[in-house]
Amino acid sequence: MDKKIQAALIIGVERIAAWSDLLDDINVFPVADGDTGRNLITSLSPLRELAKDRENTIRKLLFSARGNSGNIAALFFSGLLTADTVENLPAASKLGRDRAWHAINDPVPGTMLDVLDTLAETMEKNNISESDQNASKIIQNLENAVRSTHELLPKLKDAGVVDSGALGMFIFLEGFLKSLINSTDQFQPVTDIFEGLLHVSPSFREHQEEGYCIDMVVRFDDRPEEQIRKLSEHGDSVVIIPHDDFFKVHLHTDNRGETKTEIESLCEVVQWSDDDLKKQVAGFKRPDRNQHIHILTDAAGSITREDSRNMGVTLLDSYITAGDRSLPETLFLRSELYKYMRGGIKVSSSQASIFERHQYYQSILNQHERALYLCVGSYYTGNYDTAMKWKSENDPDDRFTVIDTGAASGRLGTIVIATARYAADRNAADSVIDFAKAAVDVCEEYVFLDKLHYLAAGGRLSKSSAFFGDLLHMKPVISPLAEGAKKVGVLRNQKDQVQFALEKLAAAFSKDSKFFILLQYTDNKSWVSDVVLKKIEGRYPSAEIVLQPISLTSGVHMGPGTWAIAFIPDLATILDH
Repeated sequence: MDKKIQAALIIGVERIAAWSDLLDDINVFPVADGDTGRNLITSLSPLRELAKDRENTIRKLLFSARGNSGNIAALFFSGLLTADTVENLPAASKLGRDRAWHAINDPVPGTMLDVLDTLAETMEKNNISESDQNASKIIQNLENAVRSTHELLPKLKDAGVVDSGALGMFIFLEGFLKSLINSTDQFQPVTDIFEGLLHVSPSFREHQEEGYCIDMVVRFDDRPEEQIRKLSEHGDSVVIIPHDDFFKVHLHTDNRGETKTEIESLCEVVQWSDDDLKKQVAGFKRPDRNQHIHILTDAAGSITREDSRNMGVTLLDSYITAGDRSLPETLFLRSELYKYMRGGIKVSSSQASIFERHQYYQSILNQHERALYLCVGSYYTGNYDTAMKWKSENDPDDRFTVIDTGAASGRLGTIVIATARYAADRNAADSVIDFAKAAVDVCEEYVFLDKLHYLAAGGRLSKSSAFFGDLLHMKPVISPLAEGAKKVGVLRNQKDQVQFALEKLAAAFSKDSKFFILLQYTDNKSWVSDVVLKKIEGRYPSAEIVLQPISLTSGVHMGPGTWAIAFIPDLATILDH
């Protein structure tokens, strides 16, 4: 495959990542469950690894696909990836479009399928291998296809938005096409193109949805046609994708257990995942906080996607690679990661590309009047320098404020949580910035490692030091500071770790103090909850304690068995410090 196409596919995925929160926010069809952005990122992540093996990438796309949009998109790309050159793209687009249509039991107008139809038709007439101007013609037609979804589906008209999946595919294809003609330096803001169609109407109400969104991979012993017919009777929103010796199936069902039992009687279930639609619908809309300044931060700060949605904060992901899987850290299953690590499988983390980070900054400023980026410490990554360079070239009105927190892990997360709560009280933008700077100065964190060899695997400690340290049961305590992770103690066991944490809390607060604690775990949630949490609750009844998974970026370097505690004074007193 032409390397230009490979690079363009990655650009498309990175564009979707930068706009994924917006895609979630307007996701009302077929169910208002707010997961289109997340599902598309998860589903299309294998496109980043295309250079290694095209056929394996197609297989991984189908295995990774989540949700209606993700499965339709994966099918489309299984066809698009047959193009070896730019000249072959029109035929490959048509093949992908046809595969997507044929896999859906009950296709309706006003969805991603309309965008794929438009792409196939306009690429055939306007092959971009003949003229760069043809890319602009195609993009204009795709815009019109997305805009028309608002009129084609009554539910979208009622909600006042375009279809989320259609918009996601447009965002991808715009980046893809512009990359093919070397024109990724400027994009017209999505918020301008679809002005007035990107906010769900306050009057829109989703009927209380019961049931589950299921994605599975199955294999049949014989008579697949008859078995597929029976399988499709067990739900709605059904998408069935054949590939080699397996079938990828997506459906919605009212009874998860009964459906799984019945499907297992028809075929071998190779892979199964499900989402609770009732829970997703209940948490669909982001709180309308009317903040004077929007906060974004790095996902390395031990904040989950659910937290960020509830707080109205944007997360910038790093990427976790384990074995042959690579995903944004907030979408990688932590149970799988720590299982890989304990099994000796190599894992690593990496930053998003500079292009992807730039797209995030731009999308935020397209959606908000002012933004505050609480950045992971510059000692740990180049994110601060990247953001400041972009600001110097693209922010003449000083709308984008970047603070090098000097923090990582739970300390960064605690600073962000405190600042988001302060901003939620509708404090002025400059006041929020002052608060964040004060929070950086008064927040502390202590991380308790279980094994040293994970630090050695990441190059942060010599293998010999790690070996003898683990042999002698040495458990270091580190504190992530602006100048790096400082070792502040070496302990022998978990009992000593808990005592160390209690001593640090006692040095900072009295027993009746009101303060905030972020208590973090890796694969040891039960122990942290049953032992550490209860001891702290007993000593500090007025403290607010949040139990949270440590960020996977931290987990990759610190390893399973690690836990941490970050704390900060009561919000009302932070500016006094």
